[in-house]
Amino acid sequence: MTMAMSLGLMGATDIVGTLLSGWLCDRFNHRKLLAFYYALRGLSLIGLPYVATTEQLMLFSVVYGLNWLSTVPVTSTLTADLFGRRNVGGVWLDLLCASNRAAAAAYFAGYLHSLFSNYNLAFLCSGTFALMAVLIVSRIRD
Repeated sequence: MTMAMSLGLMGATDIVGTLLSGWLCDRFNHRKLLAFYYALRGLSLIGLPYVATTEQLMLFSVVYGLNWLSTVPVTSTLTADLFGRRNVGGVWLDLLCASNRAAAAAYFAGYLHSLFSNYNLAFLCSGTFALMAVLIVSRIRD
């Protein structure tokens, strides 16, 4: 029941986070905003293995939910800024195909679970990759 509530809370805050992200895109630097989102995502994932109470889990659900798809509006807007509005569809598709490795990530997380009987290292790796994304996004030129 606790996990169902956590996932539901994450989904509800995802809607708010994505809409808020679109609003923020109109007002702030896209590169800095995307770097902030990845930093928040990375830190929350690195902190997840240390969650010990239901309250902490619900806090994680809110923070991660707000950030879950918040990168989508910023990334598509940044793509339009860098490659032109007419090229967003093609570049966005190439970007998704090149960067979306969900199956490999799921396999890797399962493999780590089979080795260590928990997902802690998988969360730490995911958080580290998100923090590496901060460095990459920060180097994008306006």
